Amino acid sequence: MVEKVLLASPRGYCAGVERAVETVERALDLYGSPIYVRKQIVHNLHVVRDLEARGAIFVDEETDVPEGKTVVFSAHGVAPEVHENAATRSLRTIDATCPLVTKVHVQARRYAAQGYTIILIGHEGHEEVVGTMGEAPDAIILVESAEDVAALDLPADTKLAYVTQTTLSVDETASVIAALRERFPNIYAPKREDICYATSNRQWAVKEMLGEIDLLLVIGSRNSSNSNRLVETARAGGVASYLIDDDSEIDESWIDGVRVVGVTSGASAPEKLVEGVCNWFRARGVADIEPYRLVDEDVEFRLPTELRRELALADGQQPAS
Repeated sequence: MVEKVLLASPRGYCAGVERAVETVERALDLYGSPIYVRKQIVHNLHVVRDLEARGAIFVDEETDVPEGKTVVFSAHGVAPEVHENAATRSLRTIDATCPLVTKVHVQARRYAAQGYTIILIGHEGHEEVVGTMGEAPDAIILVESAEDVAALDLPADTKLAYVTQTTLSVDETASVIAALRERFPNIYAPKREDICYATSNRQWAVKEMLGEIDLLLVIGSRNSSNSNRLVETARAGGVASYLIDDDSEIDESWIDGVRVVGVTSGASAPEKLVEGVCNWFRARGVADIEPYRLVDEDVEFRLPTELRRELALADGQQPAS
């Protein structure tokens, strides 16, 4: 029988997700519905459904948005072509790309302009990777593993640099970077690593608690890269782990013989889902539910410039710079 539930810290929303979700909410307040959103604003079904209930309409592509309407670009970033298409359709655009993803885009453009071939470490098809590759499609090569690095066929004099998707496994990415450095000793590296603080912190928090728990439940949607990495982190440490969208997906058989359960949530999962899981255990007689250490994250990102300017005008203030 489960005796205790430990809550990982930090967990849940990161600054980029808070900014993206608030961007859609404030746009709805300012302009009214509908507000169109290209792709899922963040990778969480509950967040998407809540925003749909408020009047947001999620579309696959910017070309699905009626001409002249308002569209928000998701936290994962978009390729330059998306901005061009939006301008052609006279769309009012609000770019909610996480600033840490924007940093990777800027790096990719700069490296390409300097004549580098860029190795992008990431997962094929992920929206963030698609957006980053769109910045310099002729100069970027995607790799997912050390095996991919071994298979690279590049001229000996190729100027190389690398960037990474922001939501990767810290440990797995380190092994890919090590393979790159071994094979290409002169490869140019970013001055600071690209994996975002929230992704790193949540993986670190899971590693810290593995010795105390028998099972880890990760709250997050299936398409959430950083949530999947948390499951992998626990399993790599020898602890059973499952990804759930909410408490309705918990399988009673998972807790057979389990004494202590750890709970964490991906960077796009709202805290109300954690509370739902806690209530699931309370309903089964578990009274001991407590944080495993307390770590505060004090990172904040300002709303997109174009939205801040419009909000200031609506309030009769000077437009924000």
